[in-house]
Amino acid sequence: MSTYQNPEVVIVGRPNVGKSTMFNRLVGKKIALVDDQPGVTRDRRMGDAELLGMEFTLVDTAGWEDTDPETLPGRMRKQTEISIVGATVALFVIDSRAGLTPLDEEIARWLRGQSVPVIVVANKAEGNATNAGVMECYSLGFGDPVPFSAEHGEGRVELFEALRPILEPDGPVEKPVEMPELDEHGDVIPTGPLKLAIVGRPNAGKSTLINRMLGEDRLLTGPEAGITRDSIAVDWLWREPDSGELREIRLIDTAGMRKKAKVTEKLERLAVADARHAVDFAEVVVLLLDATQGLESQDLKIAAHALEEGRALMIAINKWDIAEDPSGLFNGVRAALEDGLAQVRGVPLFAVSAKTGKGIEAMLSGAFTIRESWSKRVPTAALNRWFDDALEANPPPAPKGKRIKLRYITQTSTRPPRFVVFGSRLDSLPTSYERYLVNGIRKQLGFESVPVRVVLKGNKNPYAPTKK
Repeated sequence: MSTYQNPEVVIVGRPNVGKSTMFNRLVGKKIALVDDQPGVTRDRRMGDAELLGMEFTLVDTAGWEDTDPETLPGRMRKQTEISIVGATVALFVIDSRAGLTPLDEEIARWLRGQSVPVIVVANKAEGNATNAGVMECYSLGFGDPVPFSAEHGEGRVELFEALRPILEPDGPVEKPVEMPELDEHGDVIPTGPLKLAIVGRPNAGKSTLINRMLGEDRLLTGPEAGITRDSIAVDWLWREPDSGELREIRLIDTAGMRKKAKVTEKLERLAVADARHAVDFAEVVVLLLDATQGLESQDLKIAAHALEEGRALMIAINKWDIAEDPSGLFNGVRAALEDGLAQVRGVPLFAVSAKTGKGIEAMLSGAFTIRESWSKRVPTAALNRWFDDALEANPPPAPKGKRIKLRYITQTSTRPPRFVVFGSRLDSLPTSYERYLVNGIRKQLGFESVPVRVVLKGNKNPYAPTKK
C-alpha cells in the first residue's frame, strides 16, 4: 500500500448552493446525486479530484441547516461538522445569485472557530448579474472570494490559484505510480482493496452495519427509512483476526431498494439507480436481510441483479440479536435461497448483528475467500482433463441419431469466470447439459457460489494443429 495520501478538501455550505454539482465537476464524474430540491446530499461523499494537474481528495457534505440536533437535518449537520476535522482546507460555497443569507453568515461564524483554512467560492457566477453577490462575500472575512460556475466549469483557474498555496506550499507533489500486479494470463491479481457493496431493502441496517465495522458514526443512521441516497464509498483497513494481517476494504453503502412499483419519487429513483450502479462496480455484494422480516421476493430480485452483473454474492441476516427462532430462520432462508436462486447454489449465508458486532469478522473473511474464487483461473491442461472426464461420465446426447461433439474448453476471463466450449452441432445441445457442465465447473474446479459463464462456440479448436 502506498504511504502517499492526497490532501483533503471539504465542501461546505447551506442547502442548494451547488455543492454536489461542484463535487461532480471537480471529480470529473456525475457520481453525487443532484436535484433542484434542497437537502439531496445526506452523507459525506469522497472522491479523487484533479484541478489543472493538482490532485486532492474532495469531500461533499450535506447542506448546513439551523435545526434541532436530534432531527434528520440536525444529524446531517453533525456529519458536516465531523468532516472538517483533519481537513486541509474548506471550500465555503455560497450562491452568488441569491447573495449572502443569515444562514451563510451563521456558517461563516462557525468556520471562523475552526482551525482549517477557508476559501469562499461564489458559485453560480455566470455573467455580470452576479457581481453584487460576489462582492458581498468580502464581508465574511475570508479574503478574496473565488467566482465559480459548477454548472459550466468556469473559474477553475481562479480556484486552482486559491488552493495551490495551501495544498502545495512547497511546489507540486509527485505521486508514485502504482501498477496492478498481473498473472501469467494478464489478469489482475486481486491484491487491491476489496470492493464490498452492502445492498438491501430500506431499514435493513446497511449504514449501521458499516458504522459498526468502522467503529465510528461515519454514515448517517436513524429510525427513518431511506436515509441513505447516494452510494457512499469508505476506504478502511481491517485487521484479520487469525493472521493479524491488515486488509484493504472499500465499503460501499447504498440506498435501500424497494419494489419498483413503490418507487414513485424522482429522488428515490435516482438513489436506486445509483445503488444498482454501485453493484456494477463492486467485486463482492452483501445482500443484507432484516431478521425481523425474513427473506422476501424483493430480496431475491436484488440478489438476482447482482448475479446477472457477474458479482460474487453473499447473504447476511442482520439484527440477529433480536431474531425469533434463529435456527428456524437461518434454515428457512437457506432453503428459500436454494429455491429462489437456482442459477447459483450454496451462496454464503451469515448471521450478523450491527448492534453487537456478531458475525461481522466471519462475514469479512468470507468476502475475501469468495473474491479469490471469483478471480480464479484454471490452467488449460487441468481444465481439459476435467472436461474429458465430464464427457466420459455423461456423454452429450445424440438427437435424431446425430452426435454432438464437444472438443475443447478454455477459460477466457475471470471476475466473473467465463469459459468457452468449442464443438459442433452446439445449437442442438440441451440446456440441461449446459447446466451439467456449469455445475461440474462449480463443484469440481473451485467455483462454488460464484456466477459462472459458459459460452458455446462452433469454431474449430484454436489450439489444434493446422493440416498442411
